[in-house]
Amino acid sequence: MLKSNNFLYQIKNNYTILIVVLTFFITVVITSSYNNYLAKERENYKKIINNIYFKKAIEYVLDDLNPKYTDIIYKVRVGDSLQRILINNEINNKDIRSIQQELSKEKIKLNLKVGQEITIMIENSTNESKKLLKLLLPVSKTHKIFVAKDIKTDQFKIDNIVTNLAKKNIYKEGRITSSLYKTATELGVKPNLIIDFARIYGFQVDFQRDIRKNDKFQILYEIFTDEKEEIIETGNIIFANLKLSGRELPLYFFIDEKKKTGHYDESGKSAKKALMKTPINGARLSSSFGIRKHPILGYNKMHRGTDFAAPKGTPIMASGDGIITRARWCGGGGNCIKIKHNTTYTTVYAHLWKFAKSIKPGVRVRQGQIIGYVGSTGMSTGPHLHYEVIENGKKINSQTLKLPSGKKLKGKDRELFEIKKIKTNVLISEIINKQI
Repeated sequence: MLKSNNFLYQIKNNYTILIVVLTFFITVVITSSYNNYLAKERENYKKIINNIYFKKAIEYVLDDLNPKYTDIIYKVRVGDSLQRILINNEINNKDIRSIQQELSKEKIKLNLKVGQEITIMIENSTNESKKLLKLLLPVSKTHKIFVAKDIKTDQFKIDNIVTNLAKKNIYKEGRITSSLYKTATELGVKPNLIIDFARIYGFQVDFQRDIRKNDKFQILYEIFTDEKEEIIETGNIIFANLKLSGRELPLYFFIDEKKKTGHYDESGKSAKKALMKTPINGARLSSSFGIRKHPILGYNKMHRGTDFAAPKGTPIMASGDGIITRARWCGGGGNCIKIKHNTTYTTVYAHLWKFAKSIKPGVRVRQGQIIGYVGSTGMSTGPHLHYEVIENGKKINSQTLKLPSGKKLKGKDRELFEIKKIKTNVLISEIINKQI
């Protein structure tokens, strides 16, 4: 019995040892297998890392996260030049000089305008100055300059990008509600064309007093569109007509044999006269020529001009061709301009906020050219234009002045004008019939 118990005890002890041994063996096998697996994984990882395609993929991702180049869309500001723009964007002096030389070589003159967009591509660098790679410059609405650096030669190459435009004729007519401007813009007429329309009639119509509700207007004008049918710019007003209280004032665009352009009535008489009736658009007649109570001095005094109330900054036009004889401070008149048109007529524009660019004594100006902007300088109670007409040295009422009409077409010009007039009338009829 005792022997039997010893045998069972030995078996139990040997079983425990066996379990321990087996557990150890299995652990060793598993650990070894896992270590071999890790070794293989490390080897595979090294192969992947050293793979050229993997390296390129990583480089591509990193380049995407940290791009080598930056595109800048810069809007032109007041006083900007190309050199100033490039300097402000930290472009190195070498690239700036090189571009200027290339533009000069190609005889390209830039006339940067406020609001125009310039595209600049630069190479990202930790250096203070940056390398310029590409540049897109606007020359006009249809012309752009593309400047790109040749990586091999490190030189810039210039290409011209020209947009081909298609010309179309657009006809609009409407009944005036509150104002010509409001009615025309609601019909889709561009603001610059409305201004031109008013300028054409500025010799015979006062848009502040002569226009009445339910008066009608007609306009036929040119537009130029790109490949996407987007309007890039507007052209000439081919035909214009105002129907004021039943009275019609049709005008036709014509180019004479001397290549001079203008608008003429049905008899071939130019709409242009020596002086415009009103040298400002969108203004209200606030004080007429004659005796009045002075708004500042408080007593009756002869008012030897016509006042037009308008917001500060409203453009003022030269009422006729002439030479600037005065552009300075004029005491009670504030900033003022004086224009001598001929031996008979001189005009004065007072209380201006500021003068237009390049306006100074001795400068020749054209009729309709912007010479200054409405202000309230000098003895003034608010923004307005004080306008004077001087005839043979005497100040007269500009609103009652009857000026001689412009030239009348004769000979070959008259014959050609009659043909152009008929063609224009036929064109308008065709457009109207298509719209019905």
